[in-house]
Amino acid sequence: MLRNLNYMRTRWIWIGISLVITIAGLVSMAFRGLNYGLDFSSGTRLDLAFQQTVSTGQVRQALSDLGYGYAKVQVTGADSKEVIIVTKSLSTEDRRTLQSNLGTKVGQFEVRGMDDVGPEFSRELVNMTVWAVIIASLGMLIYITIRFEYRFATAGIIALLHDALILLGIFSLIGKEINIPFVAALLTMLGYSINDTIVVYDRIRENLRLRKKGEDLEALVNRSIGGVVWRSVGTSVTTLLAIAAVYVFGGSTTKDFALALLIGITSGTYSSIFIASPIWLMWRNADERKKLQARLQAKAHNQNKAQGKTPAKTPTKGGSTGPKGTPKAARAAR
Repeated sequence: MLRNLNYMRTRWIWIGISLVITIAGLVSMAFRGLNYGLDFSSGTRLDLAFQQTVSTGQVRQALSDLGYGYAKVQVTGADSKEVIIVTKSLSTEDRRTLQSNLGTKVGQFEVRGMDDVGPEFSRELVNMTVWAVIIASLGMLIYITIRFEYRFATAGIIALLHDALILLGIFSLIGKEINIPFVAALLTMLGYSINDTIVVYDRIRENLRLRKKGEDLEALVNRSIGGVVWRSVGTSVTTLLAIAAVYVFGGSTTKDFALALLIGITSGTYSSIFIASPIWLMWRNADERKKLQARLQAKAHNQNKAQGKTPAKTPTKGGSTGPKGTPKAARAAR
C-alpha cells in the first residue's frame, strides 16, 4: 500500500502539520524556554556519594524544604547513591550549612567534589553546541551539493532544521532537560535523518536519468519514494524498537537520551518523505516553468524577427522608447 501512495498530492497537508507542530514548539521555547540541565547550568556544583540509595525526588524535596527548590538534581551511578546538585553560587558558610542540613534530612554522604561554575562556561558550552550543529549542517550541505545538486542540498538542510526544531520544541513542551546526552542524540538524529533523505534522493536521481520525455515530475517523485519507502520505514522501525528497549529498561540517565532519539528518528524518517522531497519537487517545478517560459519567449522573438516584426517595447518615463519606429523617433521625423 505504501508503495503506491500519492505522497506529493497531499504534500501541503503534511507541510501544514509540520508547521503547526514547529510553531507550537517555537511558542513554547519563547515563553517557557528550555530546561537546561546540569551540564549547561552555572553556580555551585556538589558531587555527593550517599551511604544509602536515594532518589531524585527525595533529594529535591529536601532541597525544597531548605529553600533550594530551584536547584538542579541528578542521581547517577548503578546503585543510585551518587548525586550531583547545582545551586546558585554559595558562600563557604552557606555551602557548609546546606551540606549539614542535607545530611540530616536525606542521610550521610561524602563530598566527592565541589566546583563553582561561572555563567561564561555555560554560555561557551551552549555556543559550542550551536556551532557543532552549524558545522555539521554546512558539511552536509557541501557534500550533497557536490554529490547531487544545490536544490537537493538546500531541501535536505531545511528538513534537518525541521527535525531539530521539532525535537527542541517537544522537549520544551514536556520540560525535559537539555544536557550533553541530548546534544549527542541531536547530532546522531541529524546524521540519521540526512542518511534517510539521501536514500530517497538517490532513487529520485536514478529515475531522473531514466525519465521519459514529458513524464510528470510529481509522478516520478511518487514512484521514487514508493521504491524506497519500505526500506526507510523498515530500517527506522527496527532502530526505534532497539531504542525503545533502552528507554523502557535503561537507567534514568539514558532515558532522556533514548527519548530524544525516538523523537528525532521518527521525525527524520517523516521529513525525508514529506518535507525534503516536496520542497525539492516544488523548487524543481518552479525552475522548469521559468525555463519553459524563457524558451517560449525566445521562440516568439525569433518568429517575429523572421517575419520582420518589431518586438513591442516597454515605454520608458516621459514616453520615450528610444529605437527607430518608436514614438520618439516618429516625432523627430516630423
